[in-house]
Amino acid sequence: MLKSLMLAKAKECWDQELEEREAEKSRYLAERIPTLQTRGLSLSALQSLMLAKAKECWDQELEEREAEKSRYLAERIPTLQTRGLSLSALQERPVEVGDWRKNVEAMSGMEGRKKMFDAAKSPTSQ
Repeated sequence: MLKSLMLAKAKECWDQELEEREAEKSRYLAERIPTLQTRGLSLSALQSLMLAKAKECWDQELEEREAEKSRYLAERIPTLQTRGLSLSALQERPVEVGDWRKNVEAMSGMEGRKKMFDAAKSPTSQ
């Protein structure tokens, strides 16, 4: 009995949440996408209107993306600078290319392995 009451209450909450989501979606779409007056327009006028609206939407989306990038960078740069990094240091970090053999010698903790490596390089082992 308790389980069925809990399920009924959960379904009621779920339905209420779905209704709220749909209402919010309808409100958002009505706010963002105004209705177009297309009655009485010729085909060419309708096409030009649609192209103009598509370009307007595209421009608005690009502006929103740029604003989002700016906000992200404005939040992120101070964090990087407190860690001792600057934006210019991140963009212009020099790439150092070294001799891989120096790295092997530096990393070889066991002298025996290093000797085996050196022996393989010597001309007498051939």
